[in-house]
Amino acid sequence: MAFEGLSDRLEAAFQRLKSKGSLTEHDVREAMREVRLALLEADVNFKVAKDFTNTVTERAIGAQVMESLTPGQMVIKIVNEELTNLMGGTQTRLTSAPHPPTVIMMCGLQGSGKTTHSAKIALMLKKQGHRPLLVACDIYRPAAIKQLQVVGEQAGVPVFEMGQSNPVTIAQEAIKLAKDQGYDYVFLDTAGRLHIDEELMDELRSVKSAVHPHEILLVVDSMTGQDAVTVANGFNDALGIDGLVLTKLDGDTRGGAALSARAVTGKPIKFVGIGEKLEDLDVFHPDRMASRILGMGDMLSLIEKAEQALDEKKAKELEEKLRKNKFDLNDLLDQFDQIRRMGSLKDMLGMIPGLNKQIKDVEVDESQFDRIQAIILSMTPQERENPDIINPSRKRRIAAGCGMEVEDVNRLLAQFRQMQKMFKQFGGKGMGKRLSKSYKGKKKRR
Repeated sequence: MAFEGLSDRLEAAFQRLKSKGSLTEHDVREAMREVRLALLEADVNFKVAKDFTNTVTERAIGAQVMESLTPGQMVIKIVNEELTNLMGGTQTRLTSAPHPPTVIMMCGLQGSGKTTHSAKIALMLKKQGHRPLLVACDIYRPAAIKQLQVVGEQAGVPVFEMGQSNPVTIAQEAIKLAKDQGYDYVFLDTAGRLHIDEELMDELRSVKSAVHPHEILLVVDSMTGQDAVTVANGFNDALGIDGLVLTKLDGDTRGGAALSARAVTGKPIKFVGIGEKLEDLDVFHPDRMASRILGMGDMLSLIEKAEQALDEKKAKELEEKLRKNKFDLNDLLDQFDQIRRMGSLKDMLGMIPGLNKQIKDVEVDESQFDRIQAIILSMTPQERENPDIINPSRKRRIAAGCGMEVEDVNRLLAQFRQMQKMFKQFGGKGMGKRLSKSYKGKKKRR
């Protein structure tokens, strides 16, 4: 996971501060030296790392910190605040035009994930009730149009294309169509290159001057490290970008691009790609990312993921079943499906304060979900509703159907009976009320 190495180095530096009852200026400067080395190792731009540690040092050697009862904690609080400022301070939303459609121009180098992330953002907007349109303006890369059509179909978002026509004409015609047919967001998937060149920039400037996009988003591969900042600067100088989309933030990357790109370009990070699926996209919150880097977890993001994944109608049906003590294997299968839609289980656990460091080296075997789902899906509808009828011959058939052993089926049934006992012990009625209450609370927050 991105920032894991940085998180570990920072934790080690702060541990020494927290172990001291009082701090000297020397202690702070030594800790900041460790912080600077950690930032540089994470591929943060040298000037950014230097300015950051200088600012923190200046604040940390003030009387308020030195005379505090918990000076170590005060220094961490300052680092948290400055990290948040470094990454933009507050969340910056996507522009929304007063008169639709809002035109978003997506740009970036070839291979940065521009086409996929155009579809990811479009899917996110579609789920919010918008009508996005994807536009194929990359007429050079082989199969670029086909790729956009494939991801567009997966996202359920229409794609406008005119083959190998002039990209400026394609963009203009797409916007006309959007106005006529009521699309409120238009994403222009423009051409990329292996590196920045004048021919590419001339074409992008032509598209920009012809359609006047409301926002230009630059898609940057987080794994390119320092080069990400060079690319961001190049596009910003040529086009005047409005925001950044960082991809592959889930990979084995040192994460320096996220900390450097905003500071160097002055442009906010708006979205981060956290996986290969179209749903694997997060709105970027500088404060939450700072908390995660410092090992403080991110409960707000975890709650939001849960709210997006959980189905309120199904929750009410589950509440009713729990009240009547009729929870069956169909319900268990449904609960697993909703948990899986929230993303990686290890990532979710890592968002819980206090657990993130404990599970760092723990292997979370998510294939267990697949095994359980395979066993349940090998049962007949009658067996899922009433597991008590599953006798030895049925168990053999179920095991053969899912390619597992009878012992695996027995284990699942035993675990399911334990769950039923627990629900009965707590009292289905009481549990149903608590579940209902939690969903009412969720509604109020919205």
